[in-house]
Amino acid sequence: MQESEGRWLLLIHQIPPKPNYFRVKIWRRLQKIGAVAVKNSVYVLPRSDQTQEDFQWTLREIVEGGGEATLCEARFVEGLSNDQIEDLFQAARSSDYRQTAEEARRVAKSFPARRTSEDHEEQASVELDRLKRRFAEVVAIDFFGAPGREAAQGLISELEAKLHPTRQRLSNPTSVNARIKDLRGHTWVTRKGIHIDRMASAWLIRRFIDPGARFKFVPAKGYKLESGEVRFDMFEAEFTHEGDRSTFEVLMHRLRLTDTALQPIAEIVHDIDLKDSKFARDETPGIDRIITGIAMGYKEDESRLARAAAMFDDLYEYFKRKRK
Repeated sequence: MQESEGRWLLLIHQIPPKPNYFRVKIWRRLQKIGAVAVKNSVYVLPRSDQTQEDFQWTLREIVEGGGEATLCEARFVEGLSNDQIEDLFQAARSSDYRQTAEEARRVAKSFPARRTSEDHEEQASVELDRLKRRFAEVVAIDFFGAPGREAAQGLISELEAKLHPTRQRLSNPTSVNARIKDLRGHTWVTRKGIHIDRMASAWLIRRFIDPGARFKFVPAKGYKLESGEVRFDMFEAEFTHEGDRSTFEVLMHRLRLTDTALQPIAEIVHDIDLKDSKFARDETPGIDRIITGIAMGYKEDESRLARAAAMFDDLYEYFKRKRK
C-alpha cells in the first residue's frame, strides 16, 4: 500500500440518546467486528474488503435506527501513529485471549479427574464448544497477531484432550519426541513482532538446538509452510503452547533439555507470557520491563532477537553460576 493511500477505515457516527438498547446494540456490533475506538463515536478498522463490508452493515443499522454515520478511508498524519493504532487492536485482542484462557482454566478445574456423571461431562463439553466458538471469533478479528493466542489455544486443546481422550490428533513428526539432530539445518518460522516467548524460544533454539538456525518472521495469518521449515509459537505450529506450557517450556520438554539453569528462565518466560503468576520469581518484573523496552525500542524482529539473545545469555550465565 502506498503511503498516500488510506490504510484505515473510520466510522464516525451519532446515535440518538434514546432508546438505550439501540446504543448498546451498535456498541456490541462494533465489538463483534473488531473495531476499536479512537475518539468518542469514532471507530477504526484496518482497510480491507471484509472490514469495509462490516462497517457498511453497521452504518446501515445506525441510519435505519435514526442515527447518522459516515464511513471514510483515513491516513493518520499527526497525533496517533499507525503503531499506536495497531497497539489498540493488540490490547483489545490480548484481553479477549486472556479472558478465553481464564475461562478454559475454570472449566478444566471444574472437570474432575474421575468422571462422576455423564451430565457433568456433557456440561463441560458444552462449555468447551462455547470456548472454541469464542476463540474462533477472536481469531477472526485479530488483525495484527496479538499476544495470547497460542496460550488460549493450548489451554483449549488440553481441555479437549481431557474431555475426549480417545480422539488422537495426527501430529507432525517434529511435534512429538523430536530429536535435536533432526531439527538442525531447518528454517524456524514464527509470527512478526516477537515478544517474550518467541524471543526466548529463538534464543533457546540457537543456543541449544542449532547454532546455525535461520529465522523467518511472517504475518500471523495466511502463511503456508515451505519445505525445510519448522514453525514455533504460532497457530498450528510444530512447537507452540500446550495446556499451560509456554512454547519455551514445550521445547524444553520435548527435546529433553535438562540444564538446571534453563528452568528459572522457563519460569520467568511462563509468568510474563501467560500472566498467571504461577512461579512468581523475584526476577520476573525486571525481565518483563527489559523485554518491553526491547519491543518499544526496536521495530525489526532481527534487532529484537539480537538484543534479547544477549540478555538471555547473561541471564543463563547468572543462573548457571548461582546454582554452583
